[in-house]
Amino acid sequence: MDDLKPRKRRNRKGLIWFLGILILALSTFVYVRYYYVFGTGVKSGELNYLVYKGVIFKTYEGKLIQTGFRADKPGGLQSNQFDFSVEDEDIAKLLMISSGKNVQLHYKEYFGTLPWRGYTKFIVDSIVAIDESTSHDLPEDLTPYILESL
Repeated sequence: MDDLKPRKRRNRKGLIWFLGILILALSTFVYVRYYYVFGTGVKSGELNYLVYKGVIFKTYEGKLIQTGFRADKPGGLQSNQFDFSVEDEDIAKLLMISSGKNVQLHYKEYFGTLPWRGYTKFIVDSIVAIDESTSHDLPEDLTPYILESL
């Protein structure tokens, strides 16, 4: 009977090691997939729109139209579009009133998306520049309405 006790301890110790390694591997995978910044950069173009949408998690989603064309299929052309999400509410409000202007946006790229961070892998974290020369001046009384509707 005494021979059974060391065997149970050895099995339990092996199970604890296996679970520890499994938890470490899963946490490393989750970190790399959702929180590790894969790349950073700056994109410039005309800000098409920025909207605040979502069912459970409300996020700011936008689209930037870049100059030039690309061909996804032979014989087909379409404009370069950069879909992005914005986490910071102050940056989002500034971009909302800058729709139609040429902007330069700094972004971070992740491997995966999280519902509370946005629908895209690209998260804009700052505005590099907004070109005011192409601005379509909004009436003074319309701008506060846009910001209050948020």
